[in-house]
Amino acid sequence: MSSASAAGDESGQSALIFLGTGGSGSVPSLRCLIQPSDPPCAVCSPALSLPPEKNPNYRCNPSLLIDYRRSDGNRSYILIDVGKTFREQVLRWFTLHKIPRVDSIVLTHDHADAILGLDDVRCVQPYSLTNDVDPTPIYLTQFTMDSVATKFPYLVHKEVKEGQEVRRVAQLEWKIIEDNCEKSFVASGLRFVPLPVLHGKGYICLGFLFGEKSRVAYISDVSHIPASTEYAVKRICPKRVLIIGMSHDFDHHKDNEVLFEWSKREGILVQLAHDGLRIPMEL
Repeated sequence: MSSASAAGDESGQSALIFLGTGGSGSVPSLRCLIQPSDPPCAVCSPALSLPPEKNPNYRCNPSLLIDYRRSDGNRSYILIDVGKTFREQVLRWFTLHKIPRVDSIVLTHDHADAILGLDDVRCVQPYSLTNDVDPTPIYLTQFTMDSVATKFPYLVHKEVKEGQEVRRVAQLEWKIIEDNCEKSFVASGLRFVPLPVLHGKGYICLGFLFGEKSRVAYISDVSHIPASTEYAVKRICPKRVLIIGMSHDFDHHKDNEVLFEWSKREGILVQLAHDGLRIPMEL
């Protein structure tokens, strides 16, 4: 499904919008562009001639926007991860899909491609010279909270001393969650089940299971899946898999052709996702 065909869809359904499907370095690789190989990289070099919306190999940091239609008919916009490319993702995909705000944020881990866009959250909040806006709830583990407090102390400790100038920064309400499949939480009306996975030796990253009418498992950074998480994911009996986190070693068109043939043999649709992809569904 092309992202453009779904732009501006005002149906009653919820939707998943893939804001970023690359790795930490994004695609195109800057090295491929400033130090081109001979022949040039077939995945990265078209980025100099094709706009991102027409180039499924153009990939920002992993991020998912959940456009959630609540039971009362109102919509909530829940963002998973706010990486280095968040501002670019807002420019490209919030405007295309008419996303007016972010109601809640959920973080998977504390790496740069998941949190370094936190400063730009102020751009999707109401404008106020005095920071007099409702804070955006942000759900994260204590480990990630400690890391964020080190990297962004002005977003965490915002006490203003007498005579100190008020700085307009993102207003965030920090909510600690556990990396435990048995400890679910609710963000903007939607229940999430944490799916802890290993992202390198000894490092825990969270995926999330959500939705009632349709069940969705989102896992962005994983090198090993523990038995408890594997069991939780198997219970949903997935019928469709969309792969994210691709480097420039993956070509969207060529690899999807291979995956399509594999899917026909195995009976489950597996494809590479792309930035801007919108999937309507009932949540």
